[in-house]
Amino acid sequence: MTSQPRCDYRVALITGASSGIGKATASVLSQAGYALILLARRENLLQALQSELATPCHIIACDINDHAALKTHLEALPEAFRPVEVLINNAGLALGLNPAHETDWQDWQTMIQTNCLSLAYLTRQILPGMVENNRGHIINIGSIAGTYHYRGANVYGATKAFVEQFSINLRSDLLGTAVRVTNLEPGLLNQSEFSLVRFKGDASRAEQVYEGVNPLKAEDVAEAIRWILQQPAHVNINRLEMMPVQQAPGGPITHRNVV
Repeated sequence: MTSQPRCDYRVALITGASSGIGKATASVLSQAGYALILLARRENLLQALQSELATPCHIIACDINDHAALKTHLEALPEAFRPVEVLINNAGLALGLNPAHETDWQDWQTMIQTNCLSLAYLTRQILPGMVENNRGHIINIGSIAGTYHYRGANVYGATKAFVEQFSINLRSDLLGTAVRVTNLEPGLLNQSEFSLVRFKGDASRAEQVYEGVNPLKAEDVAEAIRWILQQPAHVNINRLEMMPVQQAPGGPITHRNVV
């Protein structure tokens, strides 16, 4: 049986690269021989990560919501990091877990700006080059919250539903090209700053999320990314949902009045 050709991508751009899934993915892709563009706000953490990796790395210390600065950085990429062949849209956040009528409006704006608008903006900057070269892979880090509701998810869940729909609609637009798109949807995950950010630095509350549970690790998601990228060139993984064994999809919730 003849083996199918695999994509020999060389350059990957990872957003939110300074910690969690982004950092773990940088390590995995460096081991696979990728040259990496590491994008995050905290330059000191990016420099520390760069020193740990064996392959060439280019740092972009920039807030992904600063689109003007982001565009300037992308236009100034060294030739060794062009073209971007893999885009890992990992940067994102959840803020708060209050019911919708008790939330902070600014939190909603920040989640929409980061998880939707900035993800779409960066994709729009990179995608034309992929189409022109007829090669590339966009992996969006969504969430099971984009499919399954839970109390307090409100706008966060809605932003991840956007990521899911954006991903599958990109696939429709890219039909006829060799460019691939995947929405990777992790469930409960530790080893990231997700819950600490959600609860605005309240470490005690963040730790309670994981009590008695063995959650996914950032490395688990990074290995899933490696597997997705290693598929034969004719294969597109549209959507991959992953949860820890101690988590399962939930059903509708019923509130009962107790007499």
